[in-house]
Amino acid sequence: MTDQEIGSGVLAVDLDGTLLRSDMLFECFWSGLGQDVRGTLKAVHRLGHGKAQLKQALFEVASVDVSTLPFDENVIEYVKAWRAEGGRTALVTASTQPIAEKIAEHLGIFDEVHGSDGTTNLKGAEKARFLVERFGEGGFAYMGDAEADLPVWEKAGKAITVNAPRKLREAAASLGVEAEHIGAESVPARTYLKALRPHQWMKNLLIFLPMLAAHHFTALSVLQSVLAFVAFSAVASSVYVLNDLLDLSADRAHPRKKSRPFAAGAIPIHHGTWLAAGLLGLGVVVSLLLGRSFLFFMLVYFATTTAYSMTLKRRVVIDICTLAILYTLRIVAGGAATAIPLSVWLLAFSIFFFLSLAAVKRQAELVDNEKRGKLDVSGRGYQTEDLPVISMMAISSGYVAVLVLALYVNSASVAQLYSLPGTLWGVCLVLLYWISRIVMLTHRGHMHDDPVVFAVRDKNSRIAFLVILGFAVGGAVL
Repeated sequence: MTDQEIGSGVLAVDLDGTLLRSDMLFECFWSGLGQDVRGTLKAVHRLGHGKAQLKQALFEVASVDVSTLPFDENVIEYVKAWRAEGGRTALVTASTQPIAEKIAEHLGIFDEVHGSDGTTNLKGAEKARFLVERFGEGGFAYMGDAEADLPVWEKAGKAITVNAPRKLREAAASLGVEAEHIGAESVPARTYLKALRPHQWMKNLLIFLPMLAAHHFTALSVLQSVLAFVAFSAVASSVYVLNDLLDLSADRAHPRKKSRPFAAGAIPIHHGTWLAAGLLGLGVVVSLLLGRSFLFFMLVYFATTTAYSMTLKRRVVIDICTLAILYTLRIVAGGAATAIPLSVWLLAFSIFFFLSLAAVKRQAELVDNEKRGKLDVSGRGYQTEDLPVISMMAISSGYVAVLVLALYVNSASVAQLYSLPGTLWGVCLVLLYWISRIVMLTHRGHMHDDPVVFAVRDKNSRIAFLVILGFAVGGAVL
């Protein structure tokens, strides 16, 4: 049988960006980095021996669950239809052979599987040469998504582009072979915005708290606080992107987090790598405008959040304490940006209050797991049986925060800022109600993963905030 006869009716399919709405090189890198930092960095050094060596080394370090990967359903249906009409299908990818075999076994829609080994990187001209040798020039159709696939389409009998931009579609069509196009051309801007989690920026409003608590309202203080807010929001989004990349497997196993842009494959995973770096750079540049002290606290925040994303979030209790510290760091940074001294009362209240919210966050995850019958929280160090202890931590820390506020009401310093400090007792009562209600709602399974976001969307919480604001302003003005 000749090569041309062997290749009759063969559909060769690329993996990264085509069959898979992701890239296995980056999948392995981020998976490895989240589990074994030292091993992953050693693997990266293998790049000096060629990209094929790098892919093999990263595969040995990483642990990727192929069953949760974001596959393109349009491509899968196309491959199934091809086979149903009697054609043969082959997965031909620059990813390593073991990964390709795992994916092919999971999907069960390919007759052949060909991937890179430790020596040959099956991409571009090398892939074209391989396919011509196996199936003959023009004896196969090829599905791809990138400019590197142009040499392959040039030797194919049919070019099939997947989610390709307009210029690539035109380039494929100009090769003189039959061309077909599948999928959208680009990722909507709102998808990238979603990856930044702008709704989480409201946490950075804590930056303004030192100015508000000290009643220090000057044009310079307001400008400094706004710049600090922008810097923190950029760095926070950088960390959110980084966290999503490190937490891909856990997010894909979660009923709600699996829809996040990187976990769902809505944004190319390699875009996230550059997005995280760019946002961090923007945050550092803005921080430089606010002085060395603010830059120091910003870098501490970034280092702490990075450590949290990579390891601390899997440490029992340490993760909760870290979250409380990260909230308080925003307040400290706000003080550094405006050069306003921080009250020990404010810092003490912040630590206990945000320790309570961090515990509520874990409580919500455990309640969700209990309802789904899971014993462990994916990507965390907790078990469902820890729920009573975490609930007690949430309520007790919240009540201690209210106690700190009550002691502050009776302190000598409060009289300097409030003409009627007794109105702050109203704040204490509302906080007691709000904390108790939040813990109760979480216990019943009605809590969003993040209690701060929940509070913004919850009508009763918004009313409670307005009442607190009324007591605080009334005590200062009257």
